[in-house]
Amino acid sequence: MANDAISVTAEGTNEVVDRIVTLTRVHVHYTIRLPEGAPRDKVDRALNTHVAKCPTAASLKGAVKVTWSAEVTEG
Repeated sequence: MANDAISVTAEGTNEVVDRIVTLTRVHVHYTIRLPEGAPRDKVDRALNTHVAKCPTAASLKGAVKVTWSAEVTEG
């Protein structure tokens, strides 16, 4: 895949909790451009399991809600 085939943005939400500004949510958005013939099922499987296998999400578990979305195009 080309260097520009994958991009990621992350947005965090801070809220005041017990008078302290606290990171409460992180949303990650992937933009993926697959070359023709690439195994889409493997990409979907990786996306669907990434929060469970992501070291950062594991570190934040229980304190920060991590969500994700993805835009995958083929060809």
